[in-house]
Amino acid sequence: MSSQRLFAAVLPPEPAAGELARAVARLHGMPGAVNLRWTARAGWHYTLAFLGNVDEELMPELYVRLERAAHRTQPFALRIHGGGRFDGRALWAGAAGDLDTLRLLAERAHAAARKAGVPMEEHRRYTPHLTLARSRVQADLTPYAAALEGFEGMRWEADELSLVRSRLPVDGVPGEQPRYEVVQAWPLGR
Repeated sequence: MSSQRLFAAVLPPEPAAGELARAVARLHGMPGAVNLRWTARAGWHYTLAFLGNVDEELMPELYVRLERAAHRTQPFALRIHGGGRFDGRALWAGAAGDLDTLRLLAERAHAAARKAGVPMEEHRRYTPHLTLARSRVQADLTPYAAALEGFEGMRWEADELSLVRSRLPVDGVPGEQPRYEVVQAWPLGR
């Protein structure tokens, strides 16, 4: 049986990603930046629920349930805001705006996948973040997070829930990045 590696996400619009790209470009000149694996702009997203490998037979029910989750959630204001880090392994940009609705959408996407038969990990408190860089070894990401602290992106309306396929990079290929493809998207509130 074939499967796809999937996650549910909210994707920032191009103008918002462009603003962030300009801020991130400045980080590339900081000491140690060459040792980080920077996420390609095409990979920037707010993951709502990571589904892992999903069997093809579950896809029709997953589509129905994610569409229902999107329909039950109204569009909401969002902007890319500030930055942070997870230990010394990941640097990220945060979010501001209607975070309660973003968290609600994350809960609904997680529940939709579980009800469709996808084995989901225990649901933890949702921390909205957009991964910018990773480190294979423990790294001091504090200066990078501090450089993003004052970042205030443009306000935009999150109006779509996307189901995204992730294709992992080929091991041993320098500079190879995961590739992401929107499999299906549903408008919020309709």
